[in-house]
Amino acid sequence: MQKIYIVDGVFMRRVKVELVEIAVLVALAFTLLWGTWSLQSQDRLAGQLIRLHVIAHSDAPADQQLKLQVRDAVLEEARQTLQQAGDREIAQETIRQTLSQLEKTAAEEIAAAGYDYPVSVRLEQTEFPHKDYESFSLPSGEYLALRVVIGEGAGENWWCVVYPPLCMTAATDMEETAITCGMDREQVELMKQKNTGYVVKFRSLELWEQLRQWLSK
Repeated sequence: MQKIYIVDGVFMRRVKVELVEIAVLVALAFTLLWGTWSLQSQDRLAGQLIRLHVIAHSDAPADQQLKLQVRDAVLEEARQTLQQAGDREIAQETIRQTLSQLEKTAAEEIAAAGYDYPVSVRLEQTEFPHKDYESFSLPSGEYLALRVVIGEGAGENWWCVVYPPLCMTAATDMEETAITCGMDREQVELMKQKNTGYVVKFRSLELWEQLRQWLSK
């Protein structure tokens, strides 16, 4: 009887080990699937947006105020330029063709405020942190951005979305504006703060984006 007990004990331990291994494999598979979904969701969302990134010369109050004035001037210029853009691809090409004009607008605003800072306006891929706005939120990750760098670009920056024009849209019109510009309802729901599971989804997007950046180094 003692031998049978030992054999049974070994068998039970082996079963427990196998069950643990299966549980770990299932958890790993779920994590990989969730991670794949997270990365694809962020990539698809980023593929529909063009961010606006304005960087001040310094953190001095006057330079921060100038940043906001330049932001407003560039946003208004972009709004008029992109009125007929039906999707992100058209908006991107339109902005590329008008970069010099946008830079001129920014330079004129700087000069009108009494400063002689140089300014550069570029369209390039940029890393952004997670950001909450009044009526929507965006996960961290890499986005195409219209970047306006004032002077040394050493001050606090400001960022939002230039296309679709969500930063110039009333909160009640955010969803309609986004869909009109080519976004689908799943992407809009991901952006809306009232979305169920919002915090968990965005946290997973951020963690997987960090992993992707680490693996690319």
